[in-house]
Amino acid sequence: MSSSNIEILAYEPTPLGFLCLRRRELLSDPGTVVTEITLNHEFLMSSANTISERQLARSALDLNMETDLKVLVGGLGLGYTAREVLTSKRVASVEVVELLPEVIAWLNRGLFPLAEELKADARLSVGAGDIFDRLSKPPDREFDLILIDVDHAPDENLDHSNAAFYTEAGLGSAKAHLTSHGVLAVWSYAENAPFAAALQAVFKTVSVQPVSFENKLMDGIITDWLFFARE
Repeated sequence: MSSSNIEILAYEPTPLGFLCLRRRELLSDPGTVVTEITLNHEFLMSSANTISERQLARSALDLNMETDLKVLVGGLGLGYTAREVLTSKRVASVEVVELLPEVIAWLNRGLFPLAEELKADARLSVGAGDIFDRLSKPPDREFDLILIDVDHAPDENLDHSNAAFYTEAGLGSAKAHLTSHGVLAVWSYAENAPFAAALQAVFKTVSVQPVSFENKLMDGIITDWLFFARE
């Protein structure tokens, strides 16, 4: 670790701004090294706090008890959502759609803590693309689980064009990509009643799950919100 306590693994320009992958030792917890992603110098995600990302996958799996599941994940991040899905033997395949090719390159270069484990699983495929654009179009195949972890929240998007997904029309288009037992799961850092209402207008069954945990980076308890919808 460098004398500044931060090791920059990659720093690259993207259409969304400057994307940085860094590794550092937590000053509040010596010996604990975390990997983080920032966008335009603003914190995006960390390997220190992955509880809610993993819970998104676990809860979605619990809502669809079928076997030979085909899963679509929007947003690679540090790979914790995809890895959690892959822990289930009921999962046949996981396709991850990541907007930024730079993030996929980081995975291929082994810069993520989970990189080698993910690359070794033959059920996983990762490709570049816009998950929201894909879900807005007629499907060429259906999925048993669709997990979305891209934006900060339904009303706080990384790109303004993402907002259409969170409307009744956008959710109606996404629903066509699900099998009859399919589950749509969406991660958010904040509660959002309008989004929950839009889900209820499109799907028969909707649930909202708060996930609270101790945030080592902020020395406090925070709550993320998970939205689930199915027929």
